[in-house]
Amino acid sequence: MSDYDAIVIGAGHNGLTAAAVMARGGLRVLCLEKNHFIGGMASTTELIRGFRFELAGSIQFPVPNEIFEDLDLGSCPIYEPEVQSASISEGRQPIFLYSDPERLLEHLGETLGIEAVLGMAEVAAWAEAPARAIGRFDVRTWPPRSLDEMWDCAANETEREAIRTAMFGSVMDVVDRYLPDKSKHAPVRSMLSFLAVNSTFRGPYSPGSALCLAFALASPGTATMSKVRGGLGTMADHLHAMFVRHGGELRRHVKVSGIVVEDGAVRGVRFGDGEVATAPVVVSNLDPTATFTQLMDADDLPDAFARRVAAIDHRAAYFQAHFALSGLPEYGAPYEALNEGQLGRNVTFFETAEQMQRDFEGCVRGEVPRSPSFNLQIPSLDDPSLAPPGKHAASSFAFYLPVATDRESQARQRDEMAERIVAKIASVAPNFPDLVERQLNYPAYTYELMFGCTGGDFTHGLLQPEFMGPFRPGPRGWPDNPVPVDGLYLCGAGCHGGPGVTFIPGYNCGYAVLEGTSDRL
Repeated sequence: MSDYDAIVIGAGHNGLTAAAVMARGGLRVLCLEKNHFIGGMASTTELIRGFRFELAGSIQFPVPNEIFEDLDLGSCPIYEPEVQSASISEGRQPIFLYSDPERLLEHLGETLGIEAVLGMAEVAAWAEAPARAIGRFDVRTWPPRSLDEMWDCAANETEREAIRTAMFGSVMDVVDRYLPDKSKHAPVRSMLSFLAVNSTFRGPYSPGSALCLAFALASPGTATMSKVRGGLGTMADHLHAMFVRHGGELRRHVKVSGIVVEDGAVRGVRFGDGEVATAPVVVSNLDPTATFTQLMDADDLPDAFARRVAAIDHRAAYFQAHFALSGLPEYGAPYEALNEGQLGRNVTFFETAEQMQRDFEGCVRGEVPRSPSFNLQIPSLDDPSLAPPGKHAASSFAFYLPVATDRESQARQRDEMAERIVAKIASVAPNFPDLVERQLNYPAYTYELMFGCTGGDFTHGLLQPEFMGPFRPGPRGWPDNPVPVDGLYLCGAGCHGGPGVTFIPGYNCGYAVLEGTSDRL
């Protein structure tokens, strides 16, 4: 008899989701995590004593109603901040992205004009058909639509054109159509450009960048991107509690060195010390590349399947900095409004779309942007539990840090990037450098070392057309290239339903295992 019915590798949010679903379904489940904390790249962790930071993930994506209700996510402290973000650009008054739609429309109308309001509404409407075509909110539906079926799901020629643009066009094909004034509409043009490229290795004018915008703007009903009190890791704590409540076992500080395969089927997992835990089902929360190249023998994989895995793009050109601050930035004119209340919680410093494209092209050549595009989040402004009294935990997410260089060059470029980000913040909030008690600079490879994700890629396969819809694997691989090992499943963000904190890949996988094992229990 096996030690367990199923073993899950990795306690990220999707791994915990799959584990909780399987345990609730009556399976004996072991979940293994190499770190001391859970949640993976959607965790909240004390990186600096007294200061807790959201790591790679900080936004709760809209979740399909079925999952939201079934996992009781409504019991988590999810909230919509008054302002999602505030944009700084070209010496003009900040533009506030209010969560309340009526207040947002009123603000955009006052600051940018009615054309910007109408343009934003048209961009949101444009996103609906591509999001539906790739199955953005489809749950327990496999396989995803083929390319022909994606076209067929369009209700009219306008929707077919939107799908074509998302698959083959650039985000600027969309933005230039609905927000064409490069001066007057600059803040929203920059915001949409950054939103569309931060999960890709593309520039705003690069073909294939439009799909990420559709994915990011999609929403089931009235749900929007939101925040979680205590940080995004609170969601992992909720799932862990559900898992344990149904008899699941979590082991931390355990590194899996390999998946044991015999006669074309999994038999369990091997730990670093040589110990083996047995189970007829193994679920990997790692990205497909790490799963099949680091934990398995290449001889167990057919050539066609190995080539499919090798084609996944993991060029994560992002950079993060985490700051322990002794106080809050004090913004000078014309940005004084950011000093009021919680309006400075998430400030964006985005360059124009044209400059972002030049920065991307420089990144390909190995150059650090002279003036990077980034945001500065200070979640402790409305969640004081994240920092000591009177102090603040802040994080910055920036693009584009070169990735096609050696580690020594990346370490040097990391420091250049950090200096330019701090200098840019100081140009509008002069007291910022004096507030920094400690700073941690994390290029993507830091997260590869921390979490094992290939290239530090938090998407587990970039959000580009060639890796979405029918080209993104499900729990048992691709429609035309299934996992060639019986009992091995995938549940990470690299699966259909991801990327982002959507819970869909883990939820789909948990039920796929239950349906696949019910006749054997």
